[in-house]
Amino acid sequence: MPLDYAIHERTLTNGLRVVIQPDHRVPTVTVNIWVNVGSRHESPGRTGFAHLFEHLMFQGSANVASGEHFSALMAEGGRLNATTWFDRTNYFETVPTGALELALWLEADRHGHLLEAVNQANLDNQRDVVKEEKRQRYDNVPYGHALSDVYATIFPAGHPYHHPTIGSMEDLDAALLLDVHTFYKQYYGPNNSVLTLVGDVTPEDGFALVKKHFGHLPRSATDQRPRLPQLPPLSHPVRLERVEDVPNDRLYLAFRLPAEGGSEYLATSIALDVLGGLTTSRLETRLVRGDEMANSVHTAAMGLIDGVSLGLVIVDIADGQDVAQVENAVVEELERLGAEGVTEAEMQAVLAQSERGWLTALAANDDRADIISHFATLHHDAQYINTFLDRLGEITATRVGEVARTWLRGHQRAVVTYRARPATADRAGEPAEGALAAAGVAGDGVADVATDTVEGR
Repeated sequence: MPLDYAIHERTLTNGLRVVIQPDHRVPTVTVNIWVNVGSRHESPGRTGFAHLFEHLMFQGSANVASGEHFSALMAEGGRLNATTWFDRTNYFETVPTGALELALWLEADRHGHLLEAVNQANLDNQRDVVKEEKRQRYDNVPYGHALSDVYATIFPAGHPYHHPTIGSMEDLDAALLLDVHTFYKQYYGPNNSVLTLVGDVTPEDGFALVKKHFGHLPRSATDQRPRLPQLPPLSHPVRLERVEDVPNDRLYLAFRLPAEGGSEYLATSIALDVLGGLTTSRLETRLVRGDEMANSVHTAAMGLIDGVSLGLVIVDIADGQDVAQVENAVVEELERLGAEGVTEAEMQAVLAQSERGWLTALAANDDRADIISHFATLHHDAQYINTFLDRLGEITATRVGEVARTWLRGHQRAVVTYRARPATADRAGEPAEGALAAAGVAGDGVADVATDTVEGR
């Protein structure tokens, strides 16, 4: 039975796209705003700005004191947060129906009048907060830099996804107040945002309230550059190895995938699930249950839009096992997938799991609002929540085999290896090892390796 969530859309004269999905089962409303700016929009020497603004947006605006956005909504029984990613920054709160107008007023004040509160003291304070976040969440945890290493290894220097979302602390230290104000003016405007309401609100009331609080804001964001063309797969393997204080050896195999938004990306996602997304998947059966070479296997397709997505195979290697043998086993399964394709039984298992996960996400108003904002912002398709399962069901086993042969070949891998430091090593002053081998990669090889964090919140 097709999904039929009612989706109501309207664009204000200032360019703000508004989507309302009424659901009156619970007397709450989720307000979800996606701003079409993430770390991929940052310039060399100006990294970390998108994530910095996620923090600054809670430090007050023209008519709201620092921290008051949190305190005012929590006093009404609301919950709220924000996140930053490569392709967007999002701000969201779920509040009792009676607090909807308060939430919209607060959001409009900071989305339209933030800079009146962004002074040197606030900037300095939030730079320190970001640095502490980096230390706590990434610098001082096992494998904390692993995904940053993956990005720097699989994407060429200068590519929008080469650097992690949290950015460079040196860039943030060098940022002037004028730089920060310029970034906000360039990207934060109603004509570069989507506002989604999901919950106990009628379309008529929702549109009227949004117009009341956001309609006066001027168009301010400037035009963005076109998205990059599709990045081809690596022509030869590239490698980065680190020796650190981690619990066990771990392998990250990364692949360039088709940009999110079409059936080819969905087919590669299915292929990765066949490899390692199920308890009965091929890598799980062989490496964990069969040969007992790994403690766990995880695969994922990370949908991105600027000319490429990212495929990951992550293997926690069992004690005493040879890293090279485990990697060779993964490559063998990749090649077998391309040569033999997938079975109908595997297809049905993956599709059943995908349907269960999709319906589970849509069951929660806050998750549903975020998914609507995602596809409305990045793909201009607020109806995607109703059509995703149909699109997935149109992909055949034959198609999955074809994309595996195109995008998931063994020689197309970037490999980031984390090795546990031997207990007898001289740990005093010993640096983590990092050596990148890009032999045979012409034109699209990696020139340097970032050593910062992954996504910040």
